[in-house]
Amino acid sequence: MKENKEVKISYLAAHFTTIISVTLVLVLVGIIAMVWIGADKETRRMRERIELSVIMHDSISNEAARKLETEIKSQPYALKTTFISKEEAMKQWKRDTGEDLEAVFGVNPLSPEIGFTIKADYSSPRQIESIRKSLSKMPGVADVSVPETDTVEAINRSVSRLTALLGGIAIVMLIISFVLINNTVHLTIYSRRFTIHTMQLVGATNGYIRRPVVNNNLLCGLVAGVIASALIAIALALAPQAGFHELSNVIGWMEFGVVAGSITLVGMIICALAAWSSTARYLGKDYDELFK
Repeated sequence: MKENKEVKISYLAAHFTTIISVTLVLVLVGIIAMVWIGADKETRRMRERIELSVIMHDSISNEAARKLETEIKSQPYALKTTFISKEEAMKQWKRDTGEDLEAVFGVNPLSPEIGFTIKADYSSPRQIESIRKSLSKMPGVADVSVPETDTVEAINRSVSRLTALLGGIAIVMLIISFVLINNTVHLTIYSRRFTIHTMQLVGATNGYIRRPVVNNNLLCGLVAGVIASALIAIALALAPQAGFHELSNVIGWMEFGVVAGSITLVGMIICALAAWSSTARYLGKDYDELFK
């Protein structure tokens, strides 16, 4: 009776160790995932700050320019458009230079202008050039001003490097997490190797022996995922109080929900696979081999 109680305590302690170890690993993986999501959102914002300007012929009316703005707004690449009428352009010229061109020439020589930002998926230099060419062919368009190619390429290079860096870190963390979780689960199964052997002697099938072990570790992965998600949620909620006020704008609760569900699922899958693999090591072994 005392021996059975000690075995149960040892078994529960092994599971507790598994949960703690997996929780720590999942917290690290979750943090990397949150940083990745935040970086991706910020890089998309950087790309969506690229602005193009469509300059009209001075003879075009505001109404015709408005129609062109509507047409540009309907394009799949357009994110946000801004229309500057001839009158607004004149007011801005007066503010900037102090000159009244309308008094000099007798008419307003300035033309309407449409500024618009593009979506992140259309921010490559090749796509921007394609947009410029298509807009230049529209009636009433005198010129299309685009940002310098070097600026766009610099932004895209920075985005690619950051994505590659975070992707590499995430892959390394997943490999390390699998190794750590596998070793932790293996120690738990190792403590039950004699029980597994006894069950085989009384005729239990491999599937019957493996099933409760896998299910128990699946539950450990679930519990670890919930705890890890709770810890990340607490950290996210306390971030503004710690001085990270912009963090809530970059990473919202919707992103957190995706990360929480993902790390919980990853914890369950890795624990289940590790339990299945570790149990298979002791199935079919002789009694003497269990001491090695």
